[in-house]
Amino acid sequence: MMHRNPAVAGRFYPGDTKTLEKTVADMLSQAHIKKIEGVIGAVSPHAGYIYSGGVCAETLNSIDIPETVLILGPNHHGRGAQIALSDLDWKLPGGIVPINRDLLHYILNHADEAQVDESAHQFEHSLEVQVPFLQALQKDLSIVPLALSHIPYSACKKLATGLALAITQYNKPVLLLASSDMSHYESREAAEIKDKLALDKLISLDPEGLYQTVSANRISMCGVIPATVVLEASIQLGGNRAQIIRYTDSGAVSGDTDQVVGYAGAVISKA
Repeated sequence: MMHRNPAVAGRFYPGDTKTLEKTVADMLSQAHIKKIEGVIGAVSPHAGYIYSGGVCAETLNSIDIPETVLILGPNHHGRGAQIALSDLDWKLPGGIVPINRDLLHYILNHADEAQVDESAHQFEHSLEVQVPFLQALQKDLSIVPLALSHIPYSACKKLATGLALAITQYNKPVLLLASSDMSHYESREAAEIKDKLALDKLISLDPEGLYQTVSANRISMCGVIPATVVLEASIQLGGNRAQIIRYTDSGAVSGDTDQVVGYAGAVISKA
């Protein structure tokens, strides 16, 4: 296998190249937001574009996307290693996206629990849906995809330290991007309450608090592990400010507010 082929093209986002490019361009054109300086990390949702694409567009359009993005997403399928990197270039409707193998090599050196395991990425959508927006915003894009299963907080912190060391050694701009949706299939009222608990910990720059709050309150935030790791690594790299770009839920599109999925976009930056 020469490339990692798309898993959800034509389902979560358009599978036709021209339609996808127009869809992404239209969403980005509607995301009128001032660029935020010094962004190190971000959190962006990964549902179908009709539901969460607007939040993803607004979040990523607030960032000057560097040429390299380290994308961390939850492993929904449970396949492969717990901390799984991809070393295959990604083939998407918008073209081939190369893996930044220099950064990947540094990660393998500094995060000894990480390993290359393509099976964790083969069917996973959480990282893939971010890429068309990144392609539109950075023509020289390269990525390092990292799929994460549920791991203890101590392992999150250790991984974050390894990623921060790898990025420091790489010594070029890198965006840490965590892919996560928020509460799943709660009423809008319940989702807003639960999601605020988690997001308050994020904007307070409290990665352990985020991890523990999601666990203690049974918040079905599928990407809490990626978000925790990105927040911790961003802090280690000098991040000292976090802000929510936008929060919404699936009911804003579907009209069903009894069973919603929450979507949040956030950035962590040097103030």
